Amino acid sequence: MASLSGKVIVVTGASKGIGAAAAAALAREGATVMLTARDGRLAGDVAASIVRDGGKASARACDVSDYSQVEGLIAETEGRFGKVDMLINNAGVIEPIASVADSDPAVWARNIEINLTGAYHPIRAVLPRMIAAGGGTIVNVSSGAAMRPLEGWSAYCSGKAGLAMLTRAVALENPDNGIRVFGFQPGTTDTDMQVTIRASGINRVSQIPRGNLTPVAHPAIAIVYLCTAAADDLNGQEFSLGDEAFRSRLNLGNH
Repeated sequence: MASLSGKVIVVTGASKGIGAAAAAALAREGATVMLTARDGRLAGDVAASIVRDGGKASARACDVSDYSQVEGLIAETEGRFGKVDMLINNAGVIEPIASVADSDPAVWARNIEINLTGAYHPIRAVLPRMIAAGGGTIVNVSSGAAMRPLEGWSAYCSGKAGLAMLTRAVALENPDNGIRVFGFQPGTTDTDMQVTIRASGINRVSQIPRGNLTPVAHPAIAIVYLCTAAADDLNGQEFSLGDEAFRSRLNLGNH
């Protein structure tokens, strides 16, 4: 039997990159996945591909910075598939890439709306339901930028740092409610976001050759692992795919 058979999982930012790869990997393990992104058409294409491969998936457009849209997403998911067992908070943006002195205040604020408030909204929508049901899993896709500032990334670093604290707050508040929550840093992964970063030429991350980036399949493997009981001892923690001990759990070695 697949490890996630019968589970219903919402994946945000699922139209491409890590979100799309994770949704496909979760479906291969038997989960029913609801994919969401601002571009509902692209998310729908990913869901259709999952279904063609024999998985269970659907998609809906949703701007995670709008709580009413998030509530609608969760209500539709419950109505179609039953209670939401797990949430993969993956939606995120890198822009603006600019020094604080040169940054656009509106674009800076929008980054926080998506990367931090847009992670809080799905948690707020599903957490009371999970508590009432006796438990659930939340994976917040974080970043090494949560811990280390980088030139030109003040908004992204600030948002991800806030997300790391949100992970800890959820864990602190729910020691006896069956809630598993993780802050997962996938590292420099070969996604469209990295294309934007390389084009900027700002800070050391932009100088990493594409050939040295992590394939999206690796974070997807990690996310599936975190959705299983094997990761129970990591509950409430923030950790990186670069951690050797964690990679050994995934049988990724030094690849």
